[in-house]
Amino acid sequence: MKPIELYLIRHGIAAEHGTYPKDGDRPLTDEGREKTKQIAERLYGLGIRFDLIQTSPLVRARQTAEILQAVGLGKSGEVSEYLAPAGSFEAWVTWLQSWRGHQLAIVGHEPDLGEWAEKLVWGTVRHSSDGQSTFRLKKAGVIGLSLPEAGSPVGNCQLFWLTPPKLLL
Repeated sequence: MKPIELYLIRHGIAAEHGTYPKDGDRPLTDEGREKTKQIAERLYGLGIRFDLIQTSPLVRARQTAEILQAVGLGKSGEVSEYLAPAGSFEAWVTWLQSWRGHQLAIVGHEPDLGEWAEKLVWGTVRHSSDGQSTFRLKKAGVIGLSLPEAGSPVGNCQLFWLTPPKLLL
């Protein structure tokens, strides 16, 4: 049986905080679009493909997911409120346990993605001495986790990839 892989991808470089009336409306910058496309092309070249690309409803995350799809990393996309900032990890895990694909990408935000990765690996968030989560994703960075074939993924996943974007450019 093919292992189940989960890729957590942070959205690309977006407009600065405060430049749009609603934070959720901040789009990717031109640089953000270009770097995200380059990273997506690199992932494609490595043979990575997704059965589903699930994204936060915020504009910058949706645009990132659209770039991943346009490059050919996945044909199927889905917007999930669970992936919005401060979204429900527990509700998303319930959804995940019913999902039947082999490779899933979720596009979201920090610090949520780093904290979610820690919960999936260790069962809890481990804060570093500066009070932040141990796993931190740069914009357009990628975390790869192997999920267990059965049972809850919380505390039972294995980290196989933590990649800053500069290593994919």
